[in-house]
Formats: sequence, structure tokens, C-alpha cells
Amino acid sequence: MEIEDILQRNAVIASLRATSKKQLLQELSKAAASAFDLDSRQVFDILLERERLGSTGVGSGLAIPHGKLPKLKGLHGLFVRLEKPVEFDAIDDEPIDLVFLLLAPEGSGADHLKALARVSRILRDRAFCEKLRGSDNPDAIFALLVEAGNSTPDQFRAAS
Repeated sequence: MEIEDILQRNAVIASLRATSKKQLLQELSKAAASAFDLDSRQVFDILLERERLGSTGVGSGLAIPHGKLPKLKGLHGLFVRLEKPVEFDAIDDEPIDLVFLLLAPEGSGADHLKALARVSRILRDRAFCEKLRGSDNPDAIFALLVEAGNSTPDQFRAAS
């Protein structure tokens, strides 16, 4: 699975303002609703329900909120770089500033997990995340994510 299978150029936000976890989830829901023609309240409810199970803040300033929606056709990703980090109850108790939202159809068990694993693998490279943090251009961020997604882990580590 390649990143461009789940992330489109119009689903990258280079500078989003949020002051809290709840506000961030609301803004993500609005952006996803607009990008993928979804109901923002339904997206928000799914994300909030998932966060109640445990934070999707994976540490090192990253969060990968995700959820499954009925009637959704295919996997959809949305990448956001925050203007300023926000508290997110991450596993390392540090605020987050990079977010990859992943939405999947209800019956997408294995594909959803594969996409989560792919996103996680790409974003665990600290040098790569610093490149994402250093760009305020959505096209440049999209290109970085696609390039990283198309590289094998060893190729990417050597390029970083």
C-alpha cells in the first residue's frame, strides 16, 4: 500500500490552528468532511469514541487519530501540521504538532491495519518528521509524504 492510495494532495493542511485536543478533533472532522464529502459530526463522534479507548498520540509530537465510518468508500487520509503543538494525552505526555488522520470503511479490518502500520512506519523517522515540521507548503509536505511512502524503510533511512 502506497501513501497516495490513501492521501490526496487536497488532504494536506500545512498550518492548522487549534488550542486543545477537542478543538483539533473538531477541525480535523471539518477538514475531512470537506475533503471527502462526509458529515463532520459523524467524523467527530467516531474520532472522539476512538480517543476514549486510549489516545492516538503515539509520541514524538505525532498523533494518528483513526476510525471507521459506515458507507465510506475506501481508505482516506488527511495530514495536518499544526501552527503550535497542542496537548493530546500522548503516550510520552508531550504535545503533538503532526497529525495523520485515517478514516476507513466499517468492514476494512486488514486494510485499515495495514494503512495504520504504513503511516506509523513513515512517521517514526525523526529526521523525516523534522522535514515535515520545516515546511509550510502543502504541496511540499505532500511530496515528502509520497516520497517516503514509496521508499523502502532502508532506502528512506539512507536518504534522511
